Parts: sequence; structure tokens; C-alpha cells
Amino acid sequence: MRASAIVVLVASLGGWLAPNARALAQDVAAPTPKAVIYPGDVIRDDMLADLPSTTPRGPLPVAETRAAVVGKMSHRTLLPGAPIPLDGLDKPRLVSIGAQVQIVYVEGGLTITTFGAALQDGREGELIKVRNSDSGVTVMGAVQADGTVRVSG
Repeated sequence: MRASAIVVLVASLGGWLAPNARALAQDVAAPTPKAVIYPGDVIRDDMLADLPSTTPRGPLPVAETRAAVVGKMSHRTLLPGAPIPLDGLDKPRLVSIGAQVQIVYVEGGLTITTFGAALQDGREGELIKVRNSDSGVTVMGAVQADGTVRVSG
């Protein structure tokens, strides 16, 4: 295809895209809670409804898709009919203070596991302190996706 034909094709598509881009963007329904979501609640898809495109979004960044909020934990009260602010969401807490957690140490082919009491809340990837139940020694490790705490030597 010659360069002039490509320019004509792009120009003709641009004529269609420009006026329709705003309409297409407005057709995307942002999520809103069906009922009040409280701090500490993990958001599920069945807790959400579609926000009408005419609802004002406000100056803060808000969730534009359900994928941006499902599985996240709210750390503020979210009200029905209102946009969900992104700064009101976080990864869910996998470890709670005082909970018994499995401590895992892996070095080469050697794996050692024991149990301990979490001294801090933790989300995936965060470093927390855990007291070894057998020795009483406090260790620090990273919270894994399965809720275990991985320590290194």
C-alpha cells in the first residue's frame, strides 16, 4: 500500500473516531456499591452496580472498571451511587495480628516450616514480624499470596 493511501485511510478513520470517542468512553459504566461497603470489607463483584455515566466523578481518581476494585479491600466507607475512589482501596490483608501463621525457610533444596504468631497485620509482599511459637524468637519475613510468611537467612 502506498503512503498516500495510508494517509487517506487514517484521515477517514480519524473523522469517525474523533466525534465518537467521547460517546464510546461515556458508555463505559464505572462501578458503584449496591450497598454500603465498610472499611476492611473485601469487594466482590456481586457487591457492585453500574454507575450512570451522568454521575459526576469529582476531582479524585476513581475506579473506572470492576476489575480495578474486585478483590481489593476498602479502607474507607463506600456509599451506594457514589464513585469508588482509588485511594480508598488496598490489597486484602492476608495476615492479622495474633493469628497463627506458617513460617517457611527455603534454602536450595532444604525447606523448614514452623508456626508462629503474627505481631503485625500484613498484605502480600509486606515484611512483618512473627514470633516463633517453639523458640519465642521474633523473626521478620515477607507475606506470601497463600498467607505464609517466608523468612531468609
